[in-house]
Amino acid sequence: MTGQEEAAISGPSAMKKTSQRAQRVAEQIQRELARLLRDGVKDPRVGRVTITAVEVSSDLSHAKIFITHLAGREHADEAVRALQRTTGFLRTELSHRMQLYSVPQLHFAYDDSIESGMRLSQLIDEAVASDGKPIP
Repeated sequence: MTGQEEAAISGPSAMKKTSQRAQRVAEQIQRELARLLRDGVKDPRVGRVTITAVEVSSDLSHAKIFITHLAGREHADEAVRALQRTTGFLRTELSHRMQLYSVPQLHFAYDDSIESGMRLSQLIDEAVASDGKPIP
């Protein structure tokens, strides 16, 4: 795969080689952030978000958190902006809950893979219906 092809791949489904430690830290960040977003963040702009994946850099200095929003894409941008404003609070809380020398910088991004999957499934269903023949 060329550098351009690798750069074109983004999102939580992109296969990247990460250390086991980075994967364990990502899993712990995902669990702790889910609890914090449920119990600790009171900003109504965040709304009902779900963390779908966390990617941590190999040096553990940055974490990219992928979220989906219950209300869909139209409310996701506002939620991402609100989450970016709460990163200081979230990192402080993570530092109390995790045994890390330094908590990674948090970067939030909307994950549209669920919506894309639903859209593809709908297109397949429509194609099958218009063909009139069920797929064996």
